[in-house]
Amino acid sequence: MHNLRILHPNTNSRVRLLPVMHGLTGILFLFNAIGIYQRPTPNWFLVVFFLLTGFACIAFPFVMRKFKKFTEANTVARMLEAFICLTGTLYFLSHRQPFTALMLLLVGIGMAYVGWMEHRIFQPSFIKMDTTGISLPTLFSRKLVGWNELNNVILRNDLLTIDFKNNKILQLEILDEPGKMKREELNTFFQSRVS
Repeated sequence: MHNLRILHPNTNSRVRLLPVMHGLTGILFLFNAIGIYQRPTPNWFLVVFFLLTGFACIAFPFVMRKFKKFTEANTVARMLEAFICLTGTLYFLSHRQPFTALMLLLVGIGMAYVGWMEHRIFQPSFIKMDTTGISLPTLFSRKLVGWNELNNVILRNDLLTIDFKNNKILQLEILDEPGKMKREELNTFFQSRVS
């Protein structure tokens, strides 16, 4: 059995969605500030709080690349957003606004789920190859791809290319690049299994 440490296959698509998700949460917080402000007796602390957190969520995607520990900063931001949504639910319930409270509850649960999922995706994953096939990581489990489903598998430098018989190609970034001898050994193993 051979193992290679890879960047999770869903990482690139998730990184592209990060700014959108943080921005939408920020806009939701700004709408909360407007809703609280329009009450007959507005709670000025919460108006300012939701305004500041809204603008912070919108600005976070522009500054998140500057963090040395990007994934940890994203996870903390996502959990704070979820916590603010869930606690905001209590405020709107106590002020007899059940629709807004329900919406914040659902968004808070969604944010917690997305934060957990992103945390898992940003962790290094392993691809396992043995005589039965290639075991690929997915969001919740592993997917075994049999050798009979593949045309070709090639490892070059830090990129593993898997060519499926259904004309689908999957390229995975290898985090720990194997040496020349190990790479040749793996490519020989792949060719022996595919042919």
